[in-house]
Amino acid sequence: MRSLLAALYSAVAYVLFLITFLYAIGFVENVVVPKSIDSGVGGGLLTALVIDTALLTLFALQHSIMARPAFKRVWTKIVPEDAERSTYVLAASLALALLFWQWRPLPQPVWSIDNAALAQAITLLSWAGWAMVLVSTFLISHFHLFGLSQGFARVLGRKPSEGQFTTPSLYKLLRHPIYAGFIVAFWAAPQMTLGHLLFAVATTGYILVGIFLEERDLVAQFGDRYRAYRQNVGMLLPKLRAPPRKSRGV
Repeated sequence: MRSLLAALYSAVAYVLFLITFLYAIGFVENVVVPKSIDSGVGGGLLTALVIDTALLTLFALQHSIMARPAFKRVWTKIVPEDAERSTYVLAASLALALLFWQWRPLPQPVWSIDNAALAQAITLLSWAGWAMVLVSTFLISHFHLFGLSQGFARVLGRKPSEGQFTTPSLYKLLRHPIYAGFIVAFWAAPQMTLGHLLFAVATTGYILVGIFLEERDLVAQFGDRYRAYRQNVGMLLPKLRAPPRKSRGV
């Protein structure tokens, strides 16, 4: 019964994540969803700035604190290990849903691309960023990343596996293609409002802090193997390599 409950819990958490992720795309792109980054009830500039910054800070704190190994060691004394990742995913989805619900738009224009072809190209670039995020999760272990593998391990008669250090495809070019995809998706906007800019600046800042914390944990876990990877592969942009020098004969 406990195994079935863990599997059900991880499935529910994953479905909620999927709904939240799809809503996030519509929220940032201002399409389909009833309330987006530039729609809804606004309010005074200062009030909106305070509320939006608080919502972004809450999400960043939840996302960072719950991901740290020290927190996990304490947390798994309360939450079963096979449910720990799903609980993290559930908490992140709820924090993001709160942000969508309470977000105050700041519609003041920052820039606007009038050229239709260029605006369409920038929009396509943003959608490419979202695609990069999703593809990158499957390149490593999508279902482990979002807790399904852990939740279903006992039902399937498998031992819950630890995250493995692998560098497939995009990970040979970038250490953090998921984060790079998010940055592209957030910044590639043909019409940038003050609210969208606040969102892009805050999330990019959080991503940079998150990378620092995550890589510190990865070095502690994988040691010299990850240090060598960090030295040879770019963080968010591919590392340019100088062509090898040809030796000259005497």
